[in-house]
Amino acid sequence: TVAQIVADKLQLQWSPEQIAGWLKRTYPDDTSYQVSHEAIYRTLFIQARGALKKELLEHLRRTRAMRRSRHHTQKKENHGRITDAVSIRERPAAAKDRAVPGHWEGDLLCGSRNSQIATLVERHTRYVMLVKLDGKDSETVISALIESARNLPQELYKSLTWDRGKEMADHKRFTVATDIKVYFCDPHRPWQRGSNENTNGLLRQYFPKGTDLADHSQATLNEVARQLNSRPRKTLDYETPAERFSQSVASTG
Repeated sequence: TVAQIVADKLQLQWSPEQIAGWLKRTYPDDTSYQVSHEAIYRTLFIQARGALKKELLEHLRRTRAMRRSRHHTQKKENHGRITDAVSIRERPAAAKDRAVPGHWEGDLLCGSRNSQIATLVERHTRYVMLVKLDGKDSETVISALIESARNLPQELYKSLTWDRGKEMADHKRFTVATDIKVYFCDPHRPWQRGSNENTNGLLRQYFPKGTDLADHSQATLNEVARQLNSRPRKTLDYETPAERFSQSVASTG
């Protein structure tokens, strides 16, 4: 039933708006399977009776609380001068306007006990990759990014935009090894990587602050990325990042 579909998708961390858009795209000719996101909210908030609805309502409260201002405070102590940094202002137009795939944004998601993972988001498709890190020194981070880049065809990894964290001090080694250009945000302007900032907010649903990220294997990170890539996005007309990225991969073949 449509009610069960809604419940299942909410438990997969989909928002009511994502569910409504996906239903409309998936069942375009069956109005019985189309429901507005307002109706989903009403059902949860006004008629929240029974264990399942209470559980889903609680989930919705948690996920909505994860939203952050794009001007949220950034960890400034890890920022330093990056030698030979190329400004985001020199990024090609194709990367700025999301017209073609292959331009990525990256950042570190930090946890407890000095743990972190690298988060990468492709701007055109919003496709996410997560990379396990054994440390946040530049040598470790760059080596892990080089390894992850080898999983993609060159046509789908042309540039990487990062903030000015010291983990990217060795960025020239990354470019030499991969032929991928690296661009840097202006100091203390993390919202210039809008896709990545948004994704890091979503990831806190899986890895709340205080989580020791070192406890999670690459396989676990891959599964979390798969779940994020399977969520329909309003900006993609309720297609999923996985669908859009698969189309991009097919077009390079």
